[in-house]
Amino acid sequence: MTYTLKAKPFNFKKFAIHQDRCALKVGTDGVLLGAWTNCKDARKILDIGSGTGVISLMLAQRSTAEILAIEIDKDAAEQSAENFHNSVWNERLKVIHSSIQEFTELKELEKFDLIVSNPPFYSIQKEINKRSAARSEQELKLAELLSSVTELLTTNGRFCIIFPSNRAKELFTTAAQVELFPSEICSVKGNPNSEVKRLLVEFQFTKKQPTEHQIVIEKERHNYTEEYKYLLKEYLTIF
Repeated sequence: MTYTLKAKPFNFKKFAIHQDRCALKVGTDGVLLGAWTNCKDARKILDIGSGTGVISLMLAQRSTAEILAIEIDKDAAEQSAENFHNSVWNERLKVIHSSIQEFTELKELEKFDLIVSNPPFYSIQKEINKRSAARSEQELKLAELLSSVTELLTTNGRFCIIFPSNRAKELFTTAAQVELFPSEICSVKGNPNSEVKRLLVEFQFTKKQPTEHQIVIEKERHNYTEEYKYLLKEYLTIF
């Protein structure tokens, strides 16, 4: 009999991520969002599109909140559950195999004071496999995501997202249509000479002048900036 060994997990300082059943692996976007998101005083957190569960686990590490993850892909949902179970915070972590659209339609809707999402944001592709489906808006368009957020977020709650900078206008316009307004914006650059590729944005229902700042990941290849090291020092084993 032949046995197939699981791929080695991605090890963080205080937890491990098995990802052999997930179309999308641990990446910079998710890790940035998990570390950057302000989860201070959060009691109930919702992670939309959990994938491996990495963002939920990062937030569990530095909060005492109850965390619910929603994942549409069955394999990814089961692997999130496995990663949650193997962590020291397993009693505060739960995953549901569902689309966020279906979850939002539940009659007895619970509210969350923090919602996070590293959403699919590429154009829908003709040739769809599991990885491209997870990366594209085939199952979840931006307007649908933001509509669900408004239904699930408490009045004074926060919604945090990472999104391509070249779609910033669309993001802010679509959010404003459902009365979500940026309270903090962080521009992300790969290196000092590169263009801004991603935006980390915190939204709230209250309209105000957002705080803006920037983070640069590397000075040069594999030579990380102090600000990036500081952000990830509690998580990544290389720091």
